[in-house]
Amino acid sequence: MNNDVYKECPKYKNKLITLRKTSEDDLEELLKCYSDEKAVPLFNSDNCHGDNFNYETIEKMRQAIEFWKWSYENKQFVRWTVILNDTNEKIGTIEMFHRLAEDEFNHYGILRIDLKSEYETQNIIKNILAITNEFFYVAFDVKHILTKAVPVATERINALMEMGYKPINKKFIIYDDYYCR
Repeated sequence: MNNDVYKECPKYKNKLITLRKTSEDDLEELLKCYSDEKAVPLFNSDNCHGDNFNYETIEKMRQAIEFWKWSYENKQFVRWTVILNDTNEKIGTIEMFHRLAEDEFNHYGILRIDLKSEYETQNIIKNILAITNEFFYVAFDVKHILTKAVPVATERINALMEMGYKPINKKFIIYDDYYCR
């Protein structure tokens, strides 16, 4: 795997959004995302040991960011904060890692997208995917990227389909609702 992403985390930008490594400076604004009752059901918490990413307190959000930092330092995954360029508002995060497993999805990238509900729109998601499609295959040394979209996440599903993702139509490990590109 190309570990450069773990030596110096790249910052990505297009006209609408910037992705930069999540830090404790993001704490208060990200709490608005992770305490958003409409957003939490759309998050991918598969294989996260019971964490559903519903954080109601600054302390819970701080613990999550500390865990994300530890995971980055230990080359498990990278968590970027999604920032709107026009307002500098931090509207959510994305996570990416190179999956190693003894199954048909070995060496696939896994992408998680967590957004405040008001930003769970095709336009925002397509802008995120434009960056991931351009850079993440090389950065994480993967040929395919899997991401989850539950059936009620119609904006996300439409954005995924427009950006070249297709439903896998089978379980990923024990989980449903995955799309692959």
